[in-house]
Amino acid sequence: MNDKDYRIENDLLGERKIPANAYYGIHTARAMDNFNVSGKNVNKRLVKEIAVIKKAAAITNEKLGALDQKRAQAIIQACSEVIEGKYADQFTVDAFQGGAGTSTNMNVNEVIANRAIEIMGGTKGNYDMVHPLNHVNMSQSTNDVYPTALRIAAIYLLRDLSKSLADLQEALQIKENEYSNVIKLGRTQLMDALPMMAGQGFGAYAKAIARDRWRIYKVEERLRQINLGGTAIGTGMNASNKFIFMITSIIQDLTKLGIARSEYPMDITQNTDVFVEVSGLLKSAAVNLMKISNDLRLLNSGPRGGIGEIELPPVQAGSSIMPGKINPVIPEMVGQISMRVIANDNAITAASMNGQLELNAFTPLIAECLLESLELLDRGVKIFREKCIEKIKVNQETCRKHLEKSSALVTALIHHIGYDKASEIAKKAIRGDKSIRQILTEENILPEDRIEQILNPYDLTKPGIPGM
Repeated sequence: MNDKDYRIENDLLGERKIPANAYYGIHTARAMDNFNVSGKNVNKRLVKEIAVIKKAAAITNEKLGALDQKRAQAIIQACSEVIEGKYADQFTVDAFQGGAGTSTNMNVNEVIANRAIEIMGGTKGNYDMVHPLNHVNMSQSTNDVYPTALRIAAIYLLRDLSKSLADLQEALQIKENEYSNVIKLGRTQLMDALPMMAGQGFGAYAKAIARDRWRIYKVEERLRQINLGGTAIGTGMNASNKFIFMITSIIQDLTKLGIARSEYPMDITQNTDVFVEVSGLLKSAAVNLMKISNDLRLLNSGPRGGIGEIELPPVQAGSSIMPGKINPVIPEMVGQISMRVIANDNAITAASMNGQLELNAFTPLIAECLLESLELLDRGVKIFREKCIEKIKVNQETCRKHLEKSSALVTALIHHIGYDKASEIAKKAIRGDKSIRQILTEENILPEDRIEQILNPYDLTKPGIPGM
């Protein structure tokens, strides 16, 4: 490239060549060099919501007469284009960055400014027309823009996840009803325990997911308070009172969310415990999803050498060397997502408690981990429901066979023959590979009509189980 392919920009550290066609500027270029660590750019949802805030600020500043109409309208149009997803390749800063998100804010400021310059008929880099900081960032700071954008992005994603969990809950409840009359062996510590209905297992899962759905739905309330207008440390320096109150109202209009200005912006600026709370609830959901996915893998194990009481839908070949092998890949994917969410929660906790004085420098880590967890859970839960839960089949014959061969039915005898005698019968049944009913009949321990009265609810020859 020759010199005409570049433009020269300046900052307090000196000058730098910037590609002539780039919408980003010198601050972004320095950040690209300094934070080239993960190859993962800032979450696009966060960029979108920062652009929403820039749009609201331009509208507010125009209304207050702080920004002339021509500049304001060009900035507003540029913001709208960014919100629509244009210029996505210009948001190039690594997700893991120093500066509490300053580089992300600068990146958005520069892209919007240079696009606004184009709209006004100028050439990128001519910041006399539209300046990234003097105009796009007017009355703002990274420290109120960034956390506000994160809160808005998190609210939208929480709503998506709550809906996905509600759909998963419903799918599990459908399976609960579908298999409500199928008896199977319940297990504790992986050992034979008591009879249960196959549907009851799905019902228990549905209850756990229902709690997750409700907790995630309610925690949105914690995110609605914002510190926008508090600028650098929450005191509101360089932002007028009219700006502070007006921009909150405009943000409400643009987002259609019940956003409210915090009564104490300094609190929102320096304390990030709300994100820890949200992440903790995501961790709870991950724990339940991990438990369910592990159970399904175990119950599906086999198909000949394992439990095999359920059949997961086959979605892909399972081995490059073992023909015919089908693996439970969807529950495995859910398990890995769960592990990642739990790991992200640890990172969010560490980042939040290491904030110092009036600002948390590690907010970019919080943002990356929180938004990733929300997106992973939302997409993962949808796939789990569509490709696994809705298509699960219970192998009724295998369920009956396992229960009949187990000692689980002996528990029903305790009140009639005592614990010790029941234990003796269970031992004989296991050693002799016989059913409890056979031992009772062969040894004439109870009259046949009494045996039938006690064990009739668990009669494995009947398709329905009255009395359960």
